[in-house]
Amino acid sequence: MLLTISCTRPVEAEWPATDLGYLLHKNPSRIQTFEQSYGVAHVLYPEATEEHCTAALLMEIDPVRLVRGKPKGTPDFSLGQYVNDRPYAASSLLSVAISTVFGTALHGRCAQRPELARTALPLRVELPAVPCKGGPEYVERVFTPLGWTVVATPLPLDPAFPEWGDSHYVRVELTGTLRLSDALTHLYVLLPVLDGSKHYWLDEGEIDKLLRFGEGWLTGHPEREWITRRYLTRRHTLVRTALARLAELDDAEPEEFDAVEDAADEEATGTDSETDCADPGSGPVAAAPVAQADSARPADPRIAGTASAGSPTGEGVEGERGPSLAVLRRAAVHRALLSVGAGRVLDLGCGQGALLLELAADRAFGEIVGIDVSMRELKIAARRMRRLPEWQSRRITVRQGALTYTDASLRGYDAAVLMEVIEHVDAPRLAALEHAVFGSAAPGAVLVTTPNSEYNVRYETLHAGTFRHSDHRFEWSRAEFADWAHRVGGTYGYAVRFEPVGPEDAEVGASTQMAVFTKQESKNDGDEKGAA
Repeated sequence: MLLTISCTRPVEAEWPATDLGYLLHKNPSRIQTFEQSYGVAHVLYPEATEEHCTAALLMEIDPVRLVRGKPKGTPDFSLGQYVNDRPYAASSLLSVAISTVFGTALHGRCAQRPELARTALPLRVELPAVPCKGGPEYVERVFTPLGWTVVATPLPLDPAFPEWGDSHYVRVELTGTLRLSDALTHLYVLLPVLDGSKHYWLDEGEIDKLLRFGEGWLTGHPEREWITRRYLTRRHTLVRTALARLAELDDAEPEEFDAVEDAADEEATGTDSETDCADPGSGPVAAAPVAQADSARPADPRIAGTASAGSPTGEGVEGERGPSLAVLRRAAVHRALLSVGAGRVLDLGCGQGALLLELAADRAFGEIVGIDVSMRELKIAARRMRRLPEWQSRRITVRQGALTYTDASLRGYDAAVLMEVIEHVDAPRLAALEHAVFGSAAPGAVLVTTPNSEYNVRYETLHAGTFRHSDHRFEWSRAEFADWAHRVGGTYGYAVRFEPVGPEDAEVGASTQMAVFTKQESKNDGDEKGAA
């Protein structure tokens, strides 16, 4: 496994190209060796002149060390543990070596030449073999937006038999004028992304690592969702959290994420998604299957205003995008809360607090309470609240609770919101949620949003009978939603009206449907007020 980094001295520069050694903290005049848990790393300089300097990181992988410590029941083919591409293909092993051998340069520090560490240098990076099942175009898609000129050359399966075609390995050459620390962080993050796997166990600490080394470039990267999924090896829970935190960093809304992987991801993986609102007793999905592989993501997740082929709206200028459906949904809920005069609001199934943040910015809402069953989601919501000004954060409370159980502390509020919640609850438990919200808590108004299943035909990649998200227990048509809403309203004394959310289609309506329930004054209430 080999990585070379070359620097050419600019014409106007007064420093020699060998100052690359200062940045890497490795002397060009000698070979240095560093023990790794899985082999040995060597740093040497094939060329070191004032005009041009090349540093090479050569990894010698010990297959025995690599498998040492694996459990006896490992699913890997036993011989394949020792005979594989790890000794020569750039992977997470090389990323770890970059962080341990070039750690100071990776973090952009250089005590002897601090000004050089902050200077963009003419660099050339070469990697003889990079695993990339998506082909050379994927190398270009991840590196080109970062300022690199990319040459990715497929490697043949066997040069002696060209008719066998190309392998999924590519030779990569990157040239550009960047700070050395930026170049190393790009390699550190993107090499495991292209490989699509890691040699070590992943936990939530890996999210922090991704955000730390992706700072300054990942949030604005056009392939950030794909990069995030691959870096976290498609661990659904980790990916959801990472995308939400990335969206916080650039004040953007994370695209609705489902458990289905991109068609380009050839390796299948399980998901461990959590429900956003259901109580811990909710059972597994038993209704319709989730769309698989190349069939689950909407043609345009941001719904509003594109005229490209397969656009759900068919309006607007090609290439332009309006607000995301999530943004439109929150805005619709916000308007509806104002229309019913709500000042004290419950967000039931608040998730990571996107609606809480929006309502906190409006002084019309004096008290906002977020309830969710997932402590992980609530921790993220609480962290987001801490970033708000004090006059906003003091009006918000978040706490754990299951919506299918009554809670006396939820009584007396002006309004409650169930935004994209009911479809996550098993149908047999829906009656318990109805009683807990409409019967026990009985706020002055209840706002419910849920997907309109009729609109699914406008998503090119959704097949008949599939849901938009892996955790949906059902998705209702407009008629089914209206029947449910009128029944619940009649049972608990609420009038109900309906509003579409998102661009409306003449045939199938809007992507999201919203019901606004308002508590009707009973005759007894009127008599009591008259007597008073």
